[in-house]
Amino acid sequence: MINILYVEDEPSLAMIVADSLEANGFQVVHCNNGEEALESFSIAKPDIMVVDVMMPVMDGFTLAAKIREMDTLLPIIFLTAKVQTEDVVRGFRLGGDDYVKKPFKIEELVVRIESLLKNSPKMLFGQKLMIGDYTLDSLKHQLIYQEEMLKLSFRESELLRKLYEQKDKVIPREEIMRAYWSHDKYFTGRSLDVFISRIRKYLSQDPRIKITNIRGVGYMLTVD
Repeated sequence: MINILYVEDEPSLAMIVADSLEANGFQVVHCNNGEEALESFSIAKPDIMVVDVMMPVMDGFTLAAKIREMDTLLPIIFLTAKVQTEDVVRGFRLGGDDYVKKPFKIEELVVRIESLLKNSPKMLFGQKLMIGDYTLDSLKHQLIYQEEMLKLSFRESELLRKLYEQKDKVIPREEIMRAYWSHDKYFTGRSLDVFISRIRKYLSQDPRIKITNIRGVGYMLTVD
């Protein structure tokens, strides 16, 4: 089931849209503002985000910019009555993928969602990622090498997926910890180092795969 993170501050509209999306077979997590959505993002693990632009606390543009710091692939649809050229351009530059003008029919929104998901890098990747000679099944949390299968924990699987999806880029330590351990007060930077060491060990049979620690900054996965 496709998971939608829907952000809208108008209660009556939010209820109608969320119910309609669920009636069309989607799973919907609704948040009332951008700040609440940002906190829910790492837990909800959405396949797509549908977000109103004009909201209190944190507007949709600011939310999209912050989401893009953590996830460069998530499709984002803006819902807005603001369709001036400068607003549209700003939204796309901040990482938005589509605009739906208010008021809208739910059928239009569903078609836009389906169109974006069909061409989304996340969906094109599917649940299985080829990492060197390994296959990561992120749905089953399995790492496969030739005929061997290793069961990963949810966080190990998600961390490896994130490293691969942003391969050749340094991911800040704070970004990783915020994405996967923001609600765990016992998790520390040292704990993250332990997770990275485990993943390095899991991938050790393919010497082309490297996870480099950029001291004081973060980690980068490369495949030679």
